[in-house]
Amino acid sequence: MAATADRADHELVALARDGSQEAFEALILRHGDRLHATLRGFGLTPTEADDVAQETLLRAWRGLAGFEGRSGFFTWVYRIAFNETQRRLARRPPAGELSDDVLDVVADSRPATHTAVEHRELAQALEDALSRLAPELRAPVLLRDVEGRSTDEAAQILDLKPAALKSRLHRGRMVLREQLVSYLT
Repeated sequence: MAATADRADHELVALARDGSQEAFEALILRHGDRLHATLRGFGLTPTEADDVAQETLLRAWRGLAGFEGRSGFFTWVYRIAFNETQRRLARRPPAGELSDDVLDVVADSRPATHTAVEHRELAQALEDALSRLAPELRAPVLLRDVEGRSTDEAAQILDLKPAALKSRLHRGRMVLREQLVSYLT
């Protein structure tokens, strides 16, 4: 019998449904880093991402019996994470009330060149602009433009029709373009 970690996701899900914590742990090990990176992409601080990842995985464990397998395991977990992130962001205080350490920006110890400074400024401006997007516009942009998911997969994750996802993606891109116009000229 193959080691648990070597099994496909659908096999691990079946084992986990039968109560195998080892199988579920293998799924977590396989997808945990990707989940955390996704949560950071949603604009959560590292601490918030840790909390949301933990809540997401707890909800996934509890809801495993309801996972129908119509999508991949990570797609299903992603949808749980997205919903939990929206709950978290809705409870977050307005931007003016956030503490200075929310962005957890780590200063680069190398001497900054003009280009490197511009790149960091653009990256920060993009992160700020993404965080200001309405969640229904931010998620499609993150899924398609940051994570490189297909339109169909992104639509499935967000429980939208592909046409609706494309519309939201276009609107999100347009808002970002307006917010970043000074960097684009």
